[in-house]
Amino acid sequence: MYIKKINPMMLLLLISLAFTQFSLAKSANQLNSDVDAAIKKFEKEVTGGTEFLSKVKGYLVFPSVIKGGFILGAEYGEGALRVNGTTKHFYSMTSASLGYQAGVQEHSVLIAFISEASLNNFIKSNGWEAGVDGSVIVADWGGSKDISSISYEKPIVAFIYGEEGLMLGVSIEGTKFQRIVPN
Repeated sequence: MYIKKINPMMLLLLISLAFTQFSLAKSANQLNSDVDAAIKKFEKEVTGGTEFLSKVKGYLVFPSVIKGGFILGAEYGEGALRVNGTTKHFYSMTSASLGYQAGVQEHSVLIAFISEASLNNFIKSNGWEAGVDGSVIVADWGGSKDISSISYEKPIVAFIYGEEGLMLGVSIEGTKFQRIVPN
């Protein structure tokens, strides 16, 4: 099997484009509506989700994250940061990856800030990167496990749920989060 060598300059260009700030032109009202639906889906799919969200300091919700790739991959989504149930800011999440991967997937992501310090650090940052600027654990729970009774060691917990499509290798490490202004 022959695999074409990737030009390093082209790879650098693709990765830099993945980490630039852009918006898919959703309105604030549409994003908030989508976030509300994603939270309801989280609370329905995750036992103890409602109680868990009431205990955290804030949460970032991306209702529709599209991930696709074949060796070279990319991921993008837009969402909102909620504190005490109220939207504070809107964010985009982007990532690029190179490695053994194939497929296309749409899923939702909810990132819960367990501590006040982790939430404040995220809000103050300009272009926060998971795994670099904050220690994040991707939650792994069974369908009958009540997450409100789990004690997390990390100050930030991410949940990936509502997967549609097939994509091997789900992670948020190296994902860039940037504040956006919706239309």
